[in-house]
Amino acid sequence: MTTELSQFYQVFFDETAEHLASMESLLLALDVEAPAMEELNAIFRAAHSMKGGSGTFGFNDMTEVTHELETLLDRLRKEELKLTPAMIDAFLRAGDVIRAQLSAHRGDGAADPQDAVAIRAVLKTLAADPAEQAAAPVMQSIDIAIAAALTRARMEPVLTELAALGNLQVASEPAVDEAGPWQLTLTTAAGVEQVRERFEFVAAPEELTVHAAAATPAPAADPGYGFFTAPAPAADAGYGFFEPLNAPAAAPVADAGYGFFEPLPAPAAEKPAAPMRSSGRRASDDPAAPAVATGRRPSDKVAVSAQAEASSIRVNTEKVDQLINLVGELVITQAMLAQSAAALDPVTCEKLLNGLGQLDRNTRDLQDAVMSIRMMPMSFVFSRFPRVVRDIAAKLGKEIELKTEGETTELDKGVIEKIADPLTHLVRNSVDHGIESPDIRMAAGKPAKGTLTLRASHQGGNIIIEVVDDGAGLNRERILAKARERGMAVSDSMADQDVWQLIFEAGFSTAAVVTDVSGRGVGMDVVKRNIRALGGRVEIDSALGHGTRIRVRLPLTLAILDGLSVNVGGELFIVPLTCVVESMQPRAEDVKSVSGRGRVVHVRGEYLPVVALYELFNLTPKTTEVDRGIVVIIEAEGRKIAMFVDALVGQHQVVIKSLETNYRRVHGISGATIMGDGTVALILDAVAIGQSAQPILAAA
Repeated sequence: MTTELSQFYQVFFDETAEHLASMESLLLALDVEAPAMEELNAIFRAAHSMKGGSGTFGFNDMTEVTHELETLLDRLRKEELKLTPAMIDAFLRAGDVIRAQLSAHRGDGAADPQDAVAIRAVLKTLAADPAEQAAAPVMQSIDIAIAAALTRARMEPVLTELAALGNLQVASEPAVDEAGPWQLTLTTAAGVEQVRERFEFVAAPEELTVHAAAATPAPAADPGYGFFTAPAPAADAGYGFFEPLNAPAAAPVADAGYGFFEPLPAPAAEKPAAPMRSSGRRASDDPAAPAVATGRRPSDKVAVSAQAEASSIRVNTEKVDQLINLVGELVITQAMLAQSAAALDPVTCEKLLNGLGQLDRNTRDLQDAVMSIRMMPMSFVFSRFPRVVRDIAAKLGKEIELKTEGETTELDKGVIEKIADPLTHLVRNSVDHGIESPDIRMAAGKPAKGTLTLRASHQGGNIIIEVVDDGAGLNRERILAKARERGMAVSDSMADQDVWQLIFEAGFSTAAVVTDVSGRGVGMDVVKRNIRALGGRVEIDSALGHGTRIRVRLPLTLAILDGLSVNVGGELFIVPLTCVVESMQPRAEDVKSVSGRGRVVHVRGEYLPVVALYELFNLTPKTTEVDRGIVVIIEAEGRKIAMFVDALVGQHQVVIKSLETNYRRVHGISGATIMGDGTVALILDAVAIGQSAQPILAAA
C-alpha cells in the first residue's frame, strides 16, 4: 500500500463507520410492505461507497461482502425483487460482519472469515431471480443430527447458510454459553450433499447424520431466518440485572467525503435522497455533502469535503481538548486580572477597567463557543438502541416499540461516551425483565406490544435522561425478600425509594431465570458506579403492574462546574451546586449527639447526620460548635447530609482540573480549580462526604 493512500486510512475508517450507522438506522425504519424508494437508494449509496472505498484500499474481504450487499440492494431499488423481513435480517447481519472487518483493519482484534462466507451466501441466495427459485421441483424435509459439542456462536454461521437454503427449525440445542449436540430440521429444495457441505468446518463426517425425511411440491417462498424465531425463555415479571452487552454499535461519525473514489451517478429522474441522520445532517456518500465536525475519533489529518464550499471539518479531538484547556487557563487569568483591578481607582483607571470588562465578556463568549464544540446531540447514543431492542425482543419473543424524545438535547462529548454503556444496561434490563411477553401483557389487560421510551432534556445545569417502560414494574416484596436472603439490613417500613436503590447492590438480582441477556446480578451496580463517576445520580420510580421510570441526572460537561465556595480553617472548598439543597445556621436545640458517634441536626422533621469538614481534612476551624457555624445540606446517593463549615464565600463557575493527574487521589476530593487570586480550591466529592456519615446513620 502506498503512503499516499495509507494517509487516508483514518478518513476511510470514520466514513465507513458513518455509512454503517446510517445504513442500520435506515434499515430499522424501513416499512417492509412499502419501502420508500429514497430510503432504499440511500442504503444502496452507503453500500456502494463502502465497496468503492474498501476496493481502493485493498480491503478485499469488505469488498466481497459489500458487493453482494450492493447487488441485492440494486435489485430492490430497481423493483426487480420484493423486500422481505429475511432481507432486512441479512442486511443487518452484513453490517455486523463489515463492522467486524473494519475493526480488524483498524487493528482491533480479528474478523471471523466464516461469518463473511456465510452472509455472502445468504445475500447471493436472496438476490437470486424468483423464477429460478420457483423452478426447484420439490421441497424435502431433511433431519440433521450433530453429535459434536458445538456452541451457538460456533454454529451460527452454519445456521445462517442453512437458513438461506430454506426453512430451518432448531429442534434441540445446548444451553446458553455451553457446547453440546444439535438437532435440526431443514425444509429445502437442496440435496443432502449440499446440506452436508455446510458442516465441513464444524463437524467430522462421523459426527454428522443427514437424512432426507420427505419430499413435497416446492412452494414459492422466500428463504427466512428460521433459527431467529426460537421459543423465548419464560419472562420474569420483575427486574433482573445483567451482564454488559458486547454488541457492536459504532457511534456515528462525520462524513467528510473522499473525492478520489468512484462517483455514483444518480438517475436523472431520481430525486436525490436526503435522509436525516441523528445529528440532523444529510447522510450521503456524495463528496458535496457537508461533513459533521464531531471529533469522534483521533486523526492525524483534518479531512475536508471535496467541495470548496464545505462548511465543516473533522478535527483531532486532542486538538479540541487542548483548545478547551487553553480557554480554561484564559478564564483563570482573566479572573486574576479582574480581582487585581478591583483595588484600582475607577476614576483614574476608567479606560483600563472598561477594557477589562470587555475582556471579561469576550472571554465568557469564547468559553461558551469553545465548549459548544464538544457538545453533541443525544441521538449519538440513542441511535444504537433500535437495533439492541429489536434483536433482544426477537430473541425473547416480545413485541416492543421503542420511542425516543429529545434526541437533539446536547451533552458534552466526554459524558456522552461514558454514558452509553450504563444506558445499554438499563435498556437491556427493561426489555428482558421490565416488559412482559405478549401473552402475559394481554392477560393483564395490556396491549401485546410494550413501549420503551428514551427521553433526554435539560434541567438547569444538568441533563436528565429517562428510561421508561410500561412493563411489570419493580416488585417491592420480592426485592425485600431477596435482600433478607443476602443478609442485608432491611425493614418493611423502608420507603419505596430506599427499596428501589437496593437493586444497585453488587450481585443483586430477583430474576427467576438466568438468561444470556440478564439475571446474574451483574450490571446495575456498574450502572450506578459509572454514573456516580460522572458526577451524576440515578433515581427510580415504579408502580407494580404499570411500569418503571429510571432517571439519570448528569452534569452537562465535565470541564466546567457551577459550585458554592465554602471556607473551613482558612482553606477554600468548592461544593458542586448540583448536590446542594440549602444552607443555614442551625439553632443549638436542633443539634443532638448520637451515642457518642457523632452529631445530627434537626431540619424540617428530619434528623440529618453532621459531617464536619475540619475533622475530615484535619484542619483547625474557627469553631467546633455546629450552631455557631454554617451547615450546607447536600444530597448524595438519595440521602441528605449536613456538611459543617466555617462560612459561605460565594457562587462560582470554575474550570475543573484533575487532582489525581497533577498530584494524587485524595479521599473526599474529586478535583481542583484555580481561583481568581491564584489560590487552589479543592472540589468536594459529595458521594465520598456522604459515605463519611455512615457510622452516624448506623447509630441513629
